[in-house]
Amino acid sequence: MKSKGADNMKKGINVWSFSKKYKAKEYIDLSKAYGFQGLELALDEEGEISLNSKEEELLHIKKYAEEMNIELPSVASGLYWKYSLTSEDKSTREKAKDIVKKQLEVAAILGANTILVVPGAVGVDFIPNFKPVNYEVAYNTSLESFKELKQYAEQYKVNIGLENVWNKFLLSPLEMKNFIDEIDSPYIGAYVDVGNLVYTGYPEHWISILNKRIKKIHVKDFKRAVGNINGFVDLFGGDVNYPEVIQALREIGYDDYLTAEMSPYKYNENGILLSTSYALDKMMSF
Repeated sequence: MKSKGADNMKKGINVWSFSKKYKAKEYIDLSKAYGFQGLELALDEEGEISLNSKEEELLHIKKYAEEMNIELPSVASGLYWKYSLTSEDKSTREKAKDIVKKQLEVAAILGANTILVVPGAVGVDFIPNFKPVNYEVAYNTSLESFKELKQYAEQYKVNIGLENVWNKFLLSPLEMKNFIDEIDSPYIGAYVDVGNLVYTGYPEHWISILNKRIKKIHVKDFKRAVGNINGFVDLFGGDVNYPEVIQALREIGYDDYLTAEMSPYKYNENGILLSTSYALDKMMSF
């Protein structure tokens, strides 16, 4: 039997699923055209939505999204790979914290209720010459940062969603749960990426354990047999047990976005939007 939460889940698409040649209004147009209800934008170092963005510019984007009936539920950022909250360099950590603050401000202006933040890294295989950070040091450094940053999330009334990602950090749902509980803020929770979990565990377990701590969900798929960053595939092309994932989300009453984080096709870039929209419809029917 479906719970009310399952019936209220919404179809979202992350801006990284599109060609980089587009601007925000075009992302919104394409989201509408392919049947998505929400668009997750991203904060960059430079560009249309960036560390230098002014309120007036962001309000224009918000207004256009409202006119097109497209929600802007969350704001991601890839900047935390360059500026890590667990870096051994204090100036880098301070820069990362400033990015979190700006991301919260941008989200609040756009009307988004959640930002995606990478909580730091112990090691990153896909970044050449990344120097590993001691796990315990990384844990304590990251925890200290979020205990400081929670006041800004509470001020803006925007959630910080800590993403589980390929960072060799916060590797189990119990560890993520305890980390969030130690921060002790209703505005700090988990941004669960189910595709990132398949290599080392089971997304449905993370969902049931993290429960109401979950702020948002990312969906993509992954083939365990590949076993590295090249293992990501289209939805239903990998090993994510989506019937179990959706059932777990129903059981905790999740009623928010399933936001697909995909990559545009090489020769038919917008084809990914069509296939993903269809896959999300099927997914939410389980």
